[in-house]
Amino acid sequence: MTSLREKPLHIGVFGLFGAGNSGNDGSLEAVLDHLRAARPDAVLDAMCGGPETVATRYGIPATRLNWYRGEYRTASRVSAVAAKALGKLVDVFRTAAWVRRHDAVIVPGTGVLETTLPLRPWGFPYSLFLLCLTGRLLGTRVALVSVGAGAIGVRPTRVLTRWSTRLAAYRSYRDEQSRDAMRAMGVNTARDEVYADLVFALPAPSASEPAGTRGPVCVGVMDFHGSNDERDRAEEIHRRYLDGTTRFVRALVEEGRPVRLLTGDELDRPVAAAIVDAVGSPLVTVAEAASLADLMKETACADSVVATRYHNLVCALKVGTPTLALSYSAKSDVLMAEMGMGAYCHSAREADADRLLEQFRELERRSAEVRRTLFERNLVVARRVEQQFAALAAALFPAAGHTDALREAP
Repeated sequence: MTSLREKPLHIGVFGLFGAGNSGNDGSLEAVLDHLRAARPDAVLDAMCGGPETVATRYGIPATRLNWYRGEYRTASRVSAVAAKALGKLVDVFRTAAWVRRHDAVIVPGTGVLETTLPLRPWGFPYSLFLLCLTGRLLGTRVALVSVGAGAIGVRPTRVLTRWSTRLAAYRSYRDEQSRDAMRAMGVNTARDEVYADLVFALPAPSASEPAGTRGPVCVGVMDFHGSNDERDRAEEIHRRYLDGTTRFVRALVEEGRPVRLLTGDELDRPVAAAIVDAVGSPLVTVAEAASLADLMKETACADSVVATRYHNLVCALKVGTPTLALSYSAKSDVLMAEMGMGAYCHSAREADADRLLEQFRELERRSAEVRRTLFERNLVVARRVEQQFAALAAALFPAAGHTDALREAP
């Protein structure tokens, strides 16, 4: 019997992958694993921030997201400003040429529709808009899969994000607040579903049960300077966060506890180094974790985890280790509540070391109970991720053998 589709599907993945953020790369890995299992005959490639890294690590062809290589560096000279402006025009044609080669393009996970960290509208929001616009114009379906979203105060960023979402052919969210945020921005979300963060689909080691003596505490640190709307207070917020986190680590060391500092982005390494220098103890070490798999191994071996970056939290919760969130945005609070850990959130903007120690000690007192709760919640989350992939497979690979089932969502 002749196949209804002679040519293999060409599927692209789009995002800030390979640029040093392990959470973004973990979302990419989860979707690639699914696509290779669900449609092994598909031709996969990426348009991303670090094409060399993605091509080497994941074995797929990769194209640079932006023509101008200094896109995410501050332009201070006239020549750099002119190059950036030219790059915006060139990227229209580059993005269109890449999009038209595909049957579908997936934007997998990550907070592509939020501005919880400093973000310029003409950076990634503009790139995402070009993707969704050219996809609509050229007939290539763009799918936003289990993405994060949030309220956006800067008008140009809000407009670009709203139109990107409207132009996408399929969209789902990693939590209810993300869908609510897009609805509040004027997007019709009536047919949009909520599943879970894609990173929960990655394989993970089991958390080790503590045996008699106290084990290490993993402390995930972050180059945190507040949100996009707090640029005027960025340095003050960073100093408070760094001071509070350092004091907390010092207090653990004074109790004889070994501390492993975790990062989730290359930008976090100077923060970890500053804490090591300030505490000055051999009990404080920095984990060389280059991927979410490495982070999961670190958190699985810990007695407990205190972390800031969202995907550091995901890793710790997924392996079932008692976890306290130094929360920098509502998405962390929502995640912790969904995992039965709502009582263990602490504002990264406040970073009160004394209060943090109180919460940490309560977390450790209830460690056995917390581990049981996380085991149960992980079963629920795993089912939701399976449902997301089933829905995506039904949309991208229907029985008829074509991609028309991807629904339009104006």
